[in-house]
Amino acid sequence: MTGHIIDTVKEDHGEIQACYGRIVSSADRQEQIRFQNLFTWALARNTVGKDLVVYPAYEKHLSEGSTLAEKRRKENHAVKGQLKKFQTLDPSNPTFIPTIRGLMEILSPQMREEENSDLVDLEQVLSDHDSISLAKSFNRTKIFMPSRAHPGAPSKPPFETVVGLLTAPIDQLGDLFRKWPHEKDVHT
Repeated sequence: MTGHIIDTVKEDHGEIQACYGRIVSSADRQEQIRFQNLFTWALARNTVGKDLVVYPAYEKHLSEGSTLAEKRRKENHAVKGQLKKFQTLDPSNPTFIPTIRGLMEILSPQMREEENSDLVDLEQVLSDHDSISLAKSFNRTKIFMPSRAHPGAPSKPPFETVVGLLTAPIDQLGDLFRKWPHEKDVHT
């Protein structure tokens, strides 16, 4: 069952942070590769989902929503650039761990601010029904979006939607050949 938008985004953030923890705490290259792929997949889909669903809701429902949405889109663009760099690194590369740490140094404060301020403000102006509907849209959108970072792609609808729909099948085909964590490893 889908919850409110704040809970849905927090769940995504938790998955991203858990993958990060597994990557930096592991000395096993294969495990790092599997969680690198999951981290990339989760973060890429999260950023696009926010660009297409959450930020337009800020613009529509919050008094300073346009300014906030633009700020978050700029931050997301920086995150996508760092993620593009990280997603191509092999764990044996000496810049692998510093790159993901740098990415999380950018991302962690943004996630906290979204969870503790932006989404709280949004929840206050949405009805339960609207919040749950927004969460469903966010989750549906992630199904059809790319699973890798594409920082050169547009970040506003409708252009991001079109580019996302065109690049998603290519990313998903590549995903077939990537290594992924086993289900039991993800939830431990």
